[in-house]
Amino acid sequence: MVKLTCVQLLMVAFQATLITMSSAELPYNFYSSSCPNAEETIKNTVYNLIDGNPSIAAALIRMHFHDCFVMGCDASILLDSSNSNPQPEKSAIPLAGYEAVDKIKAAVEAVCPLTVSCADVLAFAARDSVSKSAGFSYHVRSGRRDGNVSKAFSVVTNMPSPFFGIEDLVGSFTRKGLNVDDLVALSGAHSIGVAHCSGFTNRLYPEVDTTMDSAYATDLKKTCPAPVRGAPDPVVNNSAVAPTTLSNQFFKNAVARRVLFTSDAALLTRNDTGAKVQENAADSLLWKVRFAASMVKMGNIEVLTGTNGQVRKFCRTINS
Repeated sequence: MVKLTCVQLLMVAFQATLITMSSAELPYNFYSSSCPNAEETIKNTVYNLIDGNPSIAAALIRMHFHDCFVMGCDASILLDSSNSNPQPEKSAIPLAGYEAVDKIKAAVEAVCPLTVSCADVLAFAARDSVSKSAGFSYHVRSGRRDGNVSKAFSVVTNMPSPFFGIEDLVGSFTRKGLNVDDLVALSGAHSIGVAHCSGFTNRLYPEVDTTMDSAYATDLKKTCPAPVRGAPDPVVNNSAVAPTTLSNQFFKNAVARRVLFTSDAALLTRNDTGAKVQENAADSLLWKVRFAASMVKMGNIEVLTGTNGQVRKFCRTINS
């Protein structure tokens, strides 16, 4: 992983802060008095978890994205099923990383009980996953509260699909207060993590999508056979190049027509999004600034603050 210089790191954090200052509502350093060691505790725990399992970085970033897009950044994605709510969000989509969140929350609870919300834990953990896997960081606004409602149907109606074309993608992001800059920048997270074959075999069978590099398709078919009902659903790396390093590699892959999802390839089908893909592929630092700014902006989607919601003791259940 290429490390940025101190000056470059400061530039990413500073420029991302400037970009998001006018629209953000949450404050920085929300826990400076109530739990001054919160962010350091979370960072240390996240780093240790990723040292033990590098895939945790992608899982925590993805978890924050899914949480924010479904019902706002309220940690509703973390709630388990219960007698009163048998079908929460997590029942609608398979995600990794829940056990990691449990460990992070336990660590911060040990320092400051019932102080740091699970929604903020997700935002901090995503930022620290970026820092660990990409070598740059950014300031995170905080003060979110945890929601008490989690419904599976909300996933279907709110999450952008990997089968979306460009207009559906733009519309999905627009409804959340995000724009094409955010859509393209955040897509860079597909430089790490894995994907199930079922998410992209539509581009392999019955014929290879003409927008996919043929050699790449041949390699994918070795792991992903034609879909058969009831058959296993293997996984492949989102990126064949440096799959545990968050970087602008996704955009290089996109230009080379070596990305997995219909939604990934769709970024090149419109002039404005296609131009941003090219820019991000050519300029790693530019993408880092854009990505950081979009992560901060995304973290402000439909947040609960003040007396709304609660601060859960355990992220999987609402307080009794």
